[in-house]
Amino acid sequence: MDRCDECGFDHAGVSIDELPSLLRTLGGRYAAVLAEVRQVRRRPAEGVWSPLEYACHVRDVLSVQAERLALALRVEEPEFAPMGRDERAVAEAYNEQDPATVLAALDAAADDLAARIGVLGPVELARTGVYPWPRP
Repeated sequence: MDRCDECGFDHAGVSIDELPSLLRTLGGRYAAVLAEVRQVRRRPAEGVWSPLEYACHVRDVLSVQAERLALALRVEEPEFAPMGRDERAVAEAYNEQDPATVLAALDAAADDLAARIGVLGPVELARTGVYPWPRP
């Protein structure tokens, strides 16, 4: 996947060199956006997450990517399990979570992933993993 159809993020359009600084801006950007939303738990339409649910999702994506990176550095040709995004949103009651706690965790997860990526050299960056969905 080079682009997220849900949010429009273009994975292929971000270089590895700019990724750590981009990640470090996420916490502030999400905090600013949520501060402008009057009802962070309100879903704007059927099948569309609330702003709070999207913030939870981004927090979890960052954590999962850090786990996948650690696995890729440890195991030859690892297979990355799907994160179960829709199931996770229900199981962890995304829309019931405290926005301040979510934003703090999102900021920490972004900083952690930025730090992990920032120290990778050419050998580590050449490693690959397999993501099995929707096809390997």
